[in-house]
Amino acid sequence: MADDRTQAAIETVIRLESARLIAGLAHYTGDIGLAEDLAQDAIVAALEQWPADGVPRNPGAWLMTVAKRRGVDFFRRNSELEKKYAQIGRALAETVTPDFDQAFSDHIDDDLLRLIFTACHPVLSVQARVALTLRLLGGLTTAEIARAYLLPEATIAQRLVRAKKALAEAHVPVEVPDAEQRPARLSSVLEVIYLIFNEGYSATAGDDWMRPSLCAEAVRLGRVLAQLAPDEPEVNGLVALLEIQASRIPARTDDAGQPVLLLDQDRTRWDRLLINRGLAALEKAIKQGGERGPYTLQAWIAACHARAFRAQDTDWAQIVALYRVLAEVMPSPVVELNRAVAISMAYGPQAGLDLVDQLAAAPALRNYHLLPSVRGDLLRRLGRDAEARAEFERAAALTNNERERELSARRAQGADNA
Repeated sequence: MADDRTQAAIETVIRLESARLIAGLAHYTGDIGLAEDLAQDAIVAALEQWPADGVPRNPGAWLMTVAKRRGVDFFRRNSELEKKYAQIGRALAETVTPDFDQAFSDHIDDDLLRLIFTACHPVLSVQARVALTLRLLGGLTTAEIARAYLLPEATIAQRLVRAKKALAEAHVPVEVPDAEQRPARLSSVLEVIYLIFNEGYSATAGDDWMRPSLCAEAVRLGRVLAQLAPDEPEVNGLVALLEIQASRIPARTDDAGQPVLLLDQDRTRWDRLLINRGLAALEKAIKQGGERGPYTLQAWIAACHARAFRAQDTDWAQIVALYRVLAEVMPSPVVELNRAVAISMAYGPQAGLDLVDQLAAAPALRNYHLLPSVRGDLLRRLGRDAEARAEFERAAALTNNERERELSARRAQGADNA
């Protein structure tokens, strides 16, 4: 009987190998749903055998061998899939040769890349892409995904089932898209990873200001993608952005768990290792010609903050210039709102307020809690405290995050007492 430490070590190994296992099986079978089922069968076998026999020298190869044998049994029982049986049978024959470990390693990167592109296929809704990516590539259970997004487990389970069914019905191949389709498909992959990070960095609902585990998973997925596609500037740009943003997580809450805004953060608590990794990825993206990529530009902006050891040393003029380019490349009211904040810091609160007031009628910002939050801050800096209080109260009413609501309420009270 394995002790708790051994069991935890086994579960960690399985979690690390899970995505590679599913990726390899999806490549052999061409069916993500079947690949996941076969992987689960192999994992169950490992959980039964490894506590007594020990973790094998190459756990990934062990799991793949068991899964492929289960696959052979499955296809043998389904005569209509005789061609698939022959395919996976040949693959199994290769696995019993002395060179299996090397052969498996040679295909890991290609298989993972195929799985990433398939899980993030545009035929799926954004919510389905996020759930499937966390399940297949992150190794999160349905319950863990549900907890992360504050949704019923049944909702996530249905989302996953429908996603795999949609891929099968659309006959989506498990492959890396060709050169013509790749830019759009890569954009979908980057969007999913970015959305996962953002939900962790600023939770849209619930009692927590952040969910760092989601941020960590997004950073890990970004790093995996950068290893698989090292020559894509926007991949490196996204990794740079996530690394630098993640560096602030220790300083974004105080000891009581209350939110701490950027300009008030203790920058000695920022993770310098993550910042240095992010700056290196940003330099790589720029050298690859990605200086006008949306993720690279956002990383560049984040780097301006990261390089300032004190808030007052921030190069706001450069940030304004970068936001101007970002607004050209990726027009968005949210980008303009962020640019207004930078303008207010570089050229005074009235200049920022003038732009914010122009944005007030934008439909996309009508129920966006950060619009009144930003406006309240600018009004407070201009000494218009009563108006500022009203804006902070409106921001509190619009957010679904309890910590965000408490922060806006405190800011309203602070404006009232000014």
